[in-house]
Amino acid sequence: MEAAAAAMATLPSPPCTTSSPSSLFLIPSASGRRKAPRAAAVRASPAAVRPTLSSVWDLSGPSAARPAARKMRLEELDTTNMLLRQRIVFLGSPVDDTSADLIISQLLLLDAEDQTKDIKLFINSPGGSITAGMGIYDAMKFCKADVSTVCFGLAASMGAFLLCAGTKGKRYCMPNARIMIHQPSGGVGGKMGLQIREMMYEKIKINKIMSRITGKPEEQIDEDTKFDHFMSPWEAKDYGIVDHIIDEGKPGLVAPLAGAVPPPKSRVWYLWKASGPTRKIMKDLPSEEKLIRNGNGSATGDDEKLKEASTP
Repeated sequence: MEAAAAAMATLPSPPCTTSSPSSLFLIPSASGRRKAPRAAAVRASPAAVRPTLSSVWDLSGPSAARPAARKMRLEELDTTNMLLRQRIVFLGSPVDDTSADLIISQLLLLDAEDQTKDIKLFINSPGGSITAGMGIYDAMKFCKADVSTVCFGLAASMGAFLLCAGTKGKRYCMPNARIMIHQPSGGVGGKMGLQIREMMYEKIKINKIMSRITGKPEEQIDEDTKFDHFMSPWEAKDYGIVDHIIDEGKPGLVAPLAGAVPPPKSRVWYLWKASGPTRKIMKDLPSEEKLIRNGNGSATGDDEKLKEASTP
C-alpha cells in the first residue's frame, strides 16, 4: 500500500478544470489562444466582410426602389424644354429663318414621338418672312398628329395665317388677343419687276389657302387684306380664323365690349384724306403744253408743231 501511494504521488497533477464562472473569465482556454491568430488574419484580409448592425436590415421595401436625388441639369430647367415635354411649341418672336427652323424641328420631333396626341402651338407673333412661315405651314400639314393653335397677345400677318392653319375645331384664342391680316409687303431689291411678280404670286397663294380654310371667297379675302385688318377674337371667330375663345364670358377676364355704334373718326382723317389720280387732278397738273398755251414757255424746233396742235 505504501508503494502504491508513493507511485501516485510521483504522477503529475492534472490541470484545474473547474467550471465556475469566475474561472472562465480569469483563465483563457488554450483553444482561444490558438484561434486568436486566425481572427487577426481574417481582420487583415481586405476581402473579408465584417458583420455590422445594418447587415441584418431589410432594404427590400419601397424606399429601396426610389432613385437617389440628383441635381437637375441647366438644360432641363429651360422653359422651352419643359414646355416641349408637355407637347407645347411656342412661337413668341417674329417669323424668320431661325425661329422657323426651331419650330419645324420641334414639330417633327413631337410627331415622331407620338402621332396620336395633339401638338399645341402657342402663337404671339407680329408676323415676318413669308417663306419661313410657309415652311412652318408645310411642317404642320406634314405632321400626322393634330396641331392645335392658340393665340396669346397678337397674331398678325404670318402669325394670323399660322393661327388659322391649325386643325379645324382645335384653333383657340384668348379673349384679350388681337388678330390682324393684310397683304404681303416688303422691300424691293434687284430687278423691280421680278420682285413685284414674286409678291403677287405669294399674295394669290395665301389668299387661296385662307379662302379654303375660312370659307370666304377669294374676292373678299383680297379686299379685306388690302390694308391692315384688325379683328377681335369674336370677329376672328366669325371670320373663320379661330374656332373657340378660351374662358369666354368669364367675369373680369375681358373688358366689356363697346356698343354697336362705330367710334368717331379723327379730324386728322379729314385733313389728310388721300385721293387717287382722278381726271380732275390730272387736268390741273402743269404740263409743257399748258405752259406754251399760256405764253410762259418758248416754242423752238419740234415744239412748234406742239404749239400748232395745241391752238384751237
